[in-house]
Amino acid sequence: MEAIRSRNRRRQARIIIRMNEVTSKSYTTNRPAKILIVDDESPIREVLSASLKDEGHFVQTAPDGEKGIKAMREYQPEIVFLDIWMPGSLDGIEVLTTARKQFPNVEFVMISGHGTIETAVKATKLGAWDFIEKPLSMDKISIVISNIIQFQQEKEEKQALLNKLRKSIALIGEAPSMVGLKQMIVKAATTPSWLLLKGEKGSGRELTAQNIHYLSPRASRPFIELNCATVPEELIEAELFGYERGAFAGADKTQKGKIELASGGTLFLEDIADLSLKSQEKLLRLLQEKKFQRVGGTDFVVVDTRVIAATSRDLEAEIKAGTFSEDLYHRLNLMPFHVPPLREHAEDVPALVTYFSDHSAKESGSFRKAISEKAMEMMVHYIWPGNVRELKNFVERVYILTPGEFIDVHDLRFAGLGADVLYSDGTTSAPDQLSTFREARADFEKQYLLKKISENGGNISRTAEVIGLERSYLHRKIKSFGIEVHKDNEDLIEKTEKDNRS
Repeated sequence: MEAIRSRNRRRQARIIIRMNEVTSKSYTTNRPAKILIVDDESPIREVLSASLKDEGHFVQTAPDGEKGIKAMREYQPEIVFLDIWMPGSLDGIEVLTTARKQFPNVEFVMISGHGTIETAVKATKLGAWDFIEKPLSMDKISIVISNIIQFQQEKEEKQALLNKLRKSIALIGEAPSMVGLKQMIVKAATTPSWLLLKGEKGSGRELTAQNIHYLSPRASRPFIELNCATVPEELIEAELFGYERGAFAGADKTQKGKIELASGGTLFLEDIADLSLKSQEKLLRLLQEKKFQRVGGTDFVVVDTRVIAATSRDLEAEIKAGTFSEDLYHRLNLMPFHVPPLREHAEDVPALVTYFSDHSAKESGSFRKAISEKAMEMMVHYIWPGNVRELKNFVERVYILTPGEFIDVHDLRFAGLGADVLYSDGTTSAPDQLSTFREARADFEKQYLLKKISENGGNISRTAEVIGLERSYLHRKIKSFGIEVHKDNEDLIEKTEKDNRS
C-alpha cells in the first residue's frame, strides 16, 4: 500500500512540475550548472532532479537543512533550490542565513507551497536570488537558472578583466618606500574614506589612485578623472557638479558633472590646490552631506562618490596663505599618503626600465633590446626630475632612436639623457643647457666624431668603416661641424696602409 502511495506522489509531483510546459518555450543556458536541491519531499527532489538532469545540469539532493549544508560543503554547488518549510532543527530560512555567510558565491532560490509575501521579502533581504511557489513551473525554473548562469558568467568575466587591469596598473618597485606605499594602498582600499595623495608630478599619483579604486569594493564602478589645473575657474563648478538647462548661456540641456558620473565609484581630482575656495567649500559639503546641487539647480542630487585628491603643493602653506580650506584639508588627510619621487627609490630604476622596455618592444612589434651595465648605471644615477613619467618617455624615445638591438651609453646620450657629457678635452657640458633637442643631438654627434677620429689616429677612412658611415658622408659631417683634420697625417696613414697591402 505504501509503495502505491509513493508511486502516486511521484506521479503527482511530475504532473505538478511539468503541467505548465505544454506551451513552454525552450530556455537554454551557455553551460551546465552544479545544482543542489534541498527539500523534505522526496517526489519533488526526484522529479525536479530528473528534469534538471534532462536539461544537462549536474544535480544532487538533500532531504533536510543539516544535510543540505553538509552537501554544500562537499559538493560546492553554484545554485541551491531550498525549501522553506522542512522538519529538523534547521528550516529553509535558517539554512539560508547560515549558508550565505559560508558560501558567498552560491545563489539560492527558495521554493515553498506555503509561502507568503512576508516570507518572500525576508528571504530576498537575506540574499536569496528568487522565490518560487509550488506547484513548480519548469518554465520559471529554467529562466531563473539561465539568469543566474548569465550573471555568474558576467561576474567571472568582469573579475578576469579586473585582474588583468590590476596587473597592467601594478606599481613597479620593491624599495622600502614603495613597499610602504603598497601597504597603505591595501589599507585604504577597504575604507570609504576620502584621501589626499601628496607627491611630485610624474611620481605615480594617478596610478596610486587607480590601485586604491580597483582593489576596493567599488572596482566594478566608474573611475573618473579631472585635472583641476586644466579647467578654467569659471567652468570648474559646472565640470564638477554639472548644470541645469538654462543655468548660463549655452546651457541648452541638463548636464551631469564628474561627481555624479562617478557615483558608486571614485573621482580622482588631480591638482586639487587649483580649485577655487568656493568649489572647495561645495566639495566639503558634499563630503559631509553626500548630496549637492547642480549649477543653476534647486533640487539636491544624492550620490555615493569617493574622492581621491592629489597635489604637489604644500597645502599647509596654502592654508596659511588663505588659498585652501583648512577643514577640507583635514578631512582629506585622514590617511596621509606620500607618493615618493623616483630619486627616493632609485634602486627600482632597473625594474622600471625592464617593464617599460617590454612595453616599448610590444608596441613596436620587436624584441626587447639589451642594455649595457654602464647604460643602466647611468640611468640609475640620473636624478629624473620628471620622475617615473620622464623615465617611461625616455625609454620609449631610446627605442625609437636606437636602430640596433643593444643600448649603450652613447645611445642614451643621443636620446638626450640630461647628464653631463664628457668632452675629449676633459671638460663637461650639460645638454639641458642647450635650447633644443636638435642642438643636443648635434652636440653629441660632434663630440662622438672627435672621439672616434682621435681613436683612429685621424684616419677618416678607418673611422668611417668603424662607425658604419660612408666616407663621403663622414666628410660632410666633419665639414658641417667645423672639425679640423690634419690632412697630412691622414694621407700618411692611408699611404702606409696601401704600402702594407701591396
